[in-house]
Parts: sequence; C-alpha cells; structure tokens
Amino acid sequence: MEKGINYWHAMSDPALLEMLGTFIQETRLQQNKTQQQVATAAGVNRSTVVQIENGSSITLLSLVQILRALGQLQIFQNFEIKPLQLSPLQLAKLEESKRQRASRKKEDITEKSNSDW
Repeated sequence: MEKGINYWHAMSDPALLEMLGTFIQETRLQQNKTQQQVATAAGVNRSTVVQIENGSSITLLSLVQILRALGQLQIFQNFEIKPLQLSPLQLAKLEESKRQRASRKKEDITEKSNSDW
C-alpha cells in the first residue's frame, strides 16, 4: 500500500525517524550484514548505526554514509531538480517567439535615408 502525502505530514518527527531506522535495519538484515560491517563500510561508529536503527537522530552526513554503505542512495532521487517540462502549447509559443530574420545594421538604415533633416 502506497502512503499518501497526508500520511507523511501526519507523522511526528520521532515516528519518521523510527520508520527510517526500520528501513535501514531491514535493508541491512536483507543484505545479511552486521551493524559493525555497515558501520565499517560507512566509516561511522557502530553506535551510530544502533542509534539510527533505534529511531534516534544522527547527522545527515552519517545517514548518507550509512545509505551509501547499504547501496540505498537512490532514495535521494526525490530531491533531484528536474528540468521544467513544457506542454506542447508552451513549446509552440516559444517557437513563435524565436527570431526568424536578422535585423538590419544601423549603417544600412542610415544609407537609405536621404532626408535633409
């Protein structure tokens, strides 16, 4: 079951940390790794892995290191800024506003003007 956006907003910060800790623990166990193996691969103390798995807060850098050690950096895909997607109508309007011809140079305009002003 996919959780809606309202579900995430309704969760408390400690509940979100607990969910994140459960995700890390389950991922670690599926990969058959000990907390020490993950900590060593991540370059953090084992106590840091224990903290996050228990739902305690850790630094963002430690979280990134642990996720990298578990091969789970893809969860950051939601943070990627994607280029603006334009509708076909918007693309057509941009095409209309593109320059079709080069403008005349100023000297071309002044040569044709034989006015006595």
